[in-house]
Amino acid sequence: VAGCASLPPGSDFPKTPSTAYAHPEETRVGEIFEAGARDHPDESAFRILPVGADGFAARMQMIKAAQRTLDVQYYIFSSDSTGLLVTDALLAAADRGVHERVLIDDGETTAGDEQILLLAAHPQIEVRVFNPFAYRGHLRLIRSVEFILDSRRLDYRMHNKLFVADNATALIGGRNIGDAYFQVDPDGQYADDDVFVGGPLVRKLSATFDEYWNSALSIPVEALHGGKPSKEKLARQRQRLDEHLRRVQQSGAEYIKRAEQGDPFAGIIAGRLPVAWSQAQVVCDSPDKKQVVKGDSSGRLMYGPIAEAANAVKSEFIMVTPYLVPTPAEMQLLHGLRQRNVRVRILTNSLSSTNELAAHAGYARYREQLVRDGVELYELRAMLGNSRGSGQSAKMSGYGNFGLHAKLFVFDRNKLYAGSMNFDQRSKRLNTETGLIIDSPELAVQTATRFEAMTRPSDSYAVALQSPDSANSPLIWRTQENGKAVEYHREPSRSVWRRVAVAFLSVLPLDKEL
Repeated sequence: VAGCASLPPGSDFPKTPSTAYAHPEETRVGEIFEAGARDHPDESAFRILPVGADGFAARMQMIKAAQRTLDVQYYIFSSDSTGLLVTDALLAAADRGVHERVLIDDGETTAGDEQILLLAAHPQIEVRVFNPFAYRGHLRLIRSVEFILDSRRLDYRMHNKLFVADNATALIGGRNIGDAYFQVDPDGQYADDDVFVGGPLVRKLSATFDEYWNSALSIPVEALHGGKPSKEKLARQRQRLDEHLRRVQQSGAEYIKRAEQGDPFAGIIAGRLPVAWSQAQVVCDSPDKKQVVKGDSSGRLMYGPIAEAANAVKSEFIMVTPYLVPTPAEMQLLHGLRQRNVRVRILTNSLSSTNELAAHAGYARYREQLVRDGVELYELRAMLGNSRGSGQSAKMSGYGNFGLHAKLFVFDRNKLYAGSMNFDQRSKRLNTETGLIIDSPELAVQTATRFEAMTRPSDSYAVALQSPDSANSPLIWRTQENGKAVEYHREPSRSVWRRVAVAFLSVLPLDKEL
């Protein structure tokens, strides 16, 4: 067991610092955006990808187009269908000489996810694990015991999501690598977004990757497994990946067809799909955020710039967050906006759509006060009445396993934030996060329009007070079912068990963990 060490196992393993590819303009795609940047001084190109399958296709296409480097940074890299396909594409790129750096967090790994670590056997691929457990297996009991004994360290996680090709183009947002995030799994789909970035700002995003890659908390796979994975293990992995690819292609899966057709990436590069050229600010926590929060070291905390942008709002603040467990300062921020008659509208998960019951229990404690302050509060339904704005087809939405994972803030419809940070206490204190504040009215309006689509009565519950003038009024949930208005006086839930679990969790002092 790791004990109570401040640094993870393997932190003394020798590793060579490295930085992003220095000349993106010498690549085919880099040259395109270099030329575009000359026509748009001090600006970069942006396009929001709200459709889950487009997020998968863009990654596959960017990997295929990469000529020099790929930098991959994720909280979760699943070993499900899309995760294996991305792994296969990364191997193919490395085979043709692309150098790759893969940085994965270790907090939510499950059996099978270690397949991505085997890529370290390839001479063109380096893999590091952020703040790893000492125990490398997947028995939940052993991991839980280690967490309890070393919780001060292991509770600190890298929640960043970043994908960079040739230091010329990037994807940043809320999506991890996995079927649910790309909305291709009937058992679970998450509404989420990627922001495609091309041009000068990509270098700043790469600089944040370099900072994490070279951090003392990022441990090479070799340090955790007694050396590089063997070539024999990688060869067996290649066979498994080939077999999986054949099965998926034979199935005629729509997301595979979309990736092979070339869009959205090819359309963006060719100019068929428009991009918004604008200025933007990279906001990113330092990898030593935990020490910065405690005042033990200097560094960056991304919450500050976001709070500053929110406090500057004059008429409307829109928030999309899957988990809403605000700190006292964040509650004061929202209260202050309402005191200035700023319209505040929030979309979060309902009890039916959430994948984190503990987070929902924490959120429920703040819900009534938000409504009393005049916040327009909406909770997403797991069964949508209309799929427009959901990022997926009506057929996929019909399974009734829809949830929210996007993290988006719109400031006066003039600028927006997109990234990995939830509006909860864990994102503020315990997880490292990254994102962009983009000065684009065009993209801000697009995001606000999508918010309005997803908060229609057919797709969400509007949370309100039954008797607004009463100090003891209970909450009600208004929605629309089969074209008729419905009002619930008890929180809608897909099962009694969920209600019981939330009731139990709500009495525990967990807010700082949520």
